[in-house]
Amino acid sequence: MRTMPIAQDRLEQLQVLKLLQSVRLEDVDQIEKLTTHGVPYLINYSEPENGETGLHLAACKNNEKMISFLLSLGASPNMVDLKGRTPAMRAAEFGHTQALTLLTEADTDLTLRDIEGKGILFYCIQPTKRHLECLQIALKHGASVNYVSKDGQPLLYVAAEAGLDNIVQALLVAGADPNGAHTNTGQTALHAASATGSVACVREILEAGADCDALDSENNHSAHRAALNGHFEVIRVLAAYGADLGKVASDGNTPLHYAARQGFGPICKFLSQRGCPSMLKNKEGKTPRLLAKDNEHKDALKECRKAEKQSAKLSKGGSRTSEPYAIRLYDWIQEHEEKVLNICYQFDPEEEDGSRKGKITKDNFVMCLQTINCPVDVEDLNKLAQMHDPNKEDAVDYPLFITCKKFISKQFMVVLGKKKKKKGGKKGKKKKGKTKIPIPICTAPDGPRTKHGGPPSDYVERYVHFTDNTRFDRDNPPSHPIQDDSAWYLNFPDVTYMNISDAAKVGDLETLKSAFARGVSVDQRDKYYKTPLMAACAHGNIEVAAYLLQTGADINARDNFKWTPLHHACHSGQVDLVQFLLENGAEMDAQTINGGTPLMRAIESSREAVVELLISKGAKVQLENKKGHTALDVAKAYADPRVVAIVQKRWDEIPPPVDKKKRGGSPRKKGAKSAAPSKTHMPSVKNTPDKKQEEPPSTAPATGASLVRKSSVLRAASALGIINEKPQPIVYTPRRAWITQPTTDDLLRGREVRRMRFTTDVDFADYKPAFQKHITLKAEAMEAEDD
Repeated sequence: MRTMPIAQDRLEQLQVLKLLQSVRLEDVDQIEKLTTHGVPYLINYSEPENGETGLHLAACKNNEKMISFLLSLGASPNMVDLKGRTPAMRAAEFGHTQALTLLTEADTDLTLRDIEGKGILFYCIQPTKRHLECLQIALKHGASVNYVSKDGQPLLYVAAEAGLDNIVQALLVAGADPNGAHTNTGQTALHAASATGSVACVREILEAGADCDALDSENNHSAHRAALNGHFEVIRVLAAYGADLGKVASDGNTPLHYAARQGFGPICKFLSQRGCPSMLKNKEGKTPRLLAKDNEHKDALKECRKAEKQSAKLSKGGSRTSEPYAIRLYDWIQEHEEKVLNICYQFDPEEEDGSRKGKITKDNFVMCLQTINCPVDVEDLNKLAQMHDPNKEDAVDYPLFITCKKFISKQFMVVLGKKKKKKGGKKGKKKKGKTKIPIPICTAPDGPRTKHGGPPSDYVERYVHFTDNTRFDRDNPPSHPIQDDSAWYLNFPDVTYMNISDAAKVGDLETLKSAFARGVSVDQRDKYYKTPLMAACAHGNIEVAAYLLQTGADINARDNFKWTPLHHACHSGQVDLVQFLLENGAEMDAQTINGGTPLMRAIESSREAVVELLISKGAKVQLENKKGHTALDVAKAYADPRVVAIVQKRWDEIPPPVDKKKRGGSPRKKGAKSAAPSKTHMPSVKNTPDKKQEEPPSTAPATGASLVRKSSVLRAASALGIINEKPQPIVYTPRRAWITQPTTDDLLRGREVRRMRFTTDVDFADYKPAFQKHITLKAEAMEAEDD
């Protein structure tokens, strides 16, 4: 580990900060100038706050060109920051394989540890392919796999605790000790993997030769950890490798006690059948059955009772249902079935048609099982061979042997996830009704990640207000953006991301503006196919809706169920928002995938003001949905008398359709005047913008080049190329401008407006939107009628 003096005096600090800023900006000329003419060995100096050098910054950004350039200027790859981390550790932490490759080729010492005693491999324990590649690169260049951190955690233990089977496999292949234990707790990697429930990690560790019966400092077995968390598959794998599932911990508990207390019935059954004592009392004097009873776990209580009855029967000299070796062999076969088949195939070659006989000789059968370390002695193997050769033809049926049906009872074949078929003839069968297929929740797949491994495009960087609160606040803002120079001496806040629909929902305009400025589409869809405008309308946020429409959002965009923003606004029940959308061209009678209209959505939310507005604007009440229901049918179904009266009044005003057959009318003659249109077919309201309407003001800077008439001298100078036609911008952009924030009076006024729009209940925790409140009231009324 090498450390250079941290910048102390003002000159050193300024030059180091300038160097680091040049590394961030990739200013090669400035870096070379500073290292040549600046403080000696400046390239390896670290800044005083975090102790990072320029090579640390380049490694964190995976900037290959900058890493190569800094190394060529003499940067040492073994310099550490204040936490003892080398640039290679930082590159591995972020999964930057390219940066790590360059650093390892520059003779980085991969045996270095940070102040917590963690080597570079600890930083590779992450669930991504890039981190696995970093692990393999570090192992290739000599990183040690048996390091233990200062808090006593072995590397393999940390990987198993995270449940990363690919990392665990790579470490074991590289020579990690499968029995390495935590120095404080005595837990091994097998304990950690069993507690996590990673079956793949447990298999890898056991295959590497780990002690399956290792105990920690409290005499807890790996089965204790698995039973406590309900990991049945882990316990099954432990049994397949011959683990003793009846170990007793320091507190007197067995794995069966833990399973019974947590209510895992299948685990209780499995453990009791595999030799775990069912009537043993812990230090509190309770058996597994009493623990299941105290915690009201019926399934576990049932299995514990069965286990106690079987134990009492055996204590009185009763016969066993199955031999112990048979149960042990069954568990072993379930785990090593493929291995048994492969070795038997060697003595049963394929025929010309690709089939096999499925039989081998007794001697070959016994030899095959001994070769793969079957946990049964030779005498029992011969019994099994005779058992599967009923005709005594010296031909053992090994496919039948793998099914285990000949030597074990069905009650020991524990299979999860399969229900027993009910016996019975036609009387037991019920008449099948219509098949009801539930509609799944439609979610869009995660799109490709953004630049530099960022989140998908529907997650945008959250804009955090950044200034010195001791100098400025919302009631005392800076008089000019340049006056707010806080960005030069404050630490930048960490980058956080939020869904763009959530930003529209909560009214975070600054985040939306920042996202659109970086190129995010104003109609960006989230995982539920909703645009920001739909999210704003669904929550009644009229300010955000106005901003999005001004930015260019599609007012008639549709989600996967063909809901438009107007549908969502009608559900929210805000009349001002609905009127605003209609005035800006929203389609009034747009129908969803089920035929629902905005008017029907307003009726469902029980907001008579919105219903009255839509009807006054010309919304059609006679449109039908897929079930054939009109707006009047929906109003009667949702049973709000005020809304029913409004819709019924409009319905009565529509004249019935004219039956041409009853009128006895003859076909229209040529040249006859057409009749006036009936009131039944109301003209649809088209909110297209008027051509004579004033255009919005341009946002381009007013240079005056096309408005002011040039003199003849200026025109001649322009023709000769003396004067540049395009004015050069001289606007100064500060690092972090003060954003316009509402004052205290503005916030109080906003709360008043919010109460007027959403009622005074909006300030309480039990506030419900209009639609949800209406449905809740209706459900409570129906429940009261049933009582």
